[in-house]
Amino acid sequence: MLQFDYDIEDFMSYCQSQNLRPKTMHSYEQAIRLFQQYVFNFHNIDAAEKIQDCHIKEYIKYLQERGKYVVVTNEQSKSINFPQNRKDLNKPVSETTINNYLRNMKVFFNYMYSNHNIRINPFQRIKRKLNNDHKPVDFIQDDDFKKLIKSFDMGQFHEYRDSTVIQLLIDTGMRIGECLLIKTEDIDVTRRSIYLQSENTKARKSRMVFYCAEMGKILKQWLQFKDRYRDSDYLFCTNQGKPLTVGNFETNFKGYTNRVRIKNGHPHMLRNNFARRFLLNGGDIYTLSRILGHSSVVVTEKAYLDLDDEDLRINYAPYSPLTKIMMK
Repeated sequence: MLQFDYDIEDFMSYCQSQNLRPKTMHSYEQAIRLFQQYVFNFHNIDAAEKIQDCHIKEYIKYLQERGKYVVVTNEQSKSINFPQNRKDLNKPVSETTINNYLRNMKVFFNYMYSNHNIRINPFQRIKRKLNNDHKPVDFIQDDDFKKLIKSFDMGQFHEYRDSTVIQLLIDTGMRIGECLLIKTEDIDVTRRSIYLQSENTKARKSRMVFYCAEMGKILKQWLQFKDRYRDSDYLFCTNQGKPLTVGNFETNFKGYTNRVRIKNGHPHMLRNNFARRFLLNGGDIYTLSRILGHSSVVVTEKAYLDLDDEDLRINYAPYSPLTKIMMK
C-alpha cells in the first residue's frame, strides 16, 4: 500500500468524523484518486508530501487535453458503467468539472498541510481557477409549466406523485433530495410550512420552507390519494412505501419534459425557477438565501442571479425614481 493511500484514508476518516454527506465524500475521494493515479503513472510519486505545484499545473493541462471517461479510478468499473457506449466518450472535460476536481484536491492538501502531514502546500501557488462562464439553468415559461402539469395521468400513482413533487419544488425552492425525504409529520398544514430535518439537508442544518394556499390544496388531495393506496410515512413514496430516490425522479422528470418538448429538463431547473421568480416578484436576496438554505448570500448571488435585460427592465419599472417623484 502506497503512502498516498494512507494519506487519502486519513483524510477520508476525517471527513467521516465531520459527518459529511456520502455524496460529498465520494466527490472528494474520486478527485484525489484520479490525481494520485496520474502522478504515480507519470512521475512515480507515491506520497502526498512529494507533490509540487508544477505537478498540479501539469495535471490541469492533462485534464484539458484528455477526453471524458478515458481514465477511471477503478478499471473494473468499466464492466459496469460501459463508458465505451457513452455518446460523450473522448469529448473534452468541461472547465466546470476541472474546477470541481481542483476544489476537492485543494481541500485535501489544505487538510494535509494544517495537520503537518506535508511541509509545503502545493496549492499555495495555484491562485486561479479556470475561467468558466456561468451557464444559467433554462427558465420554464408559464405556458410550458402549465402544459407540463396538464400532461400527467393523475390516475397513475407515480404520475400523480411526481406532478405533486414538481409543483412543490417550484413553489418552495427545495432541493430534490430534501423534498423526497419529507415525512407527513414534517408538514404543518396550518402555517403552510415544511420542516426540513438537518440530516436531510445539504448543509446539515434544519430549516423551514413555506408553500402557498394553492399548494396546500394540492398537498391535501395528494395525501388523501396516497393514504388510500400506500402505507408510508414518506410524503412521496414508491409502490413499496419507501422514499423515491433522486436518480429515479431525475429519470422520470426527463421523460415528462421530453413529452411536452421542454429542452434540457432537469429537476434543478425548478429550484432555479423558484429563485428567479422570487426575485422578479419583489423578493429580496437575503430572504431568498435563507429559504434556499445557502451558507451565505454570496452563494445565492453566484448561483441564481440569472436575470437578463428583459428581467431587469420589468424589475426596474416599479422603482423608477422619476415616476415616484411625478406621482406625488
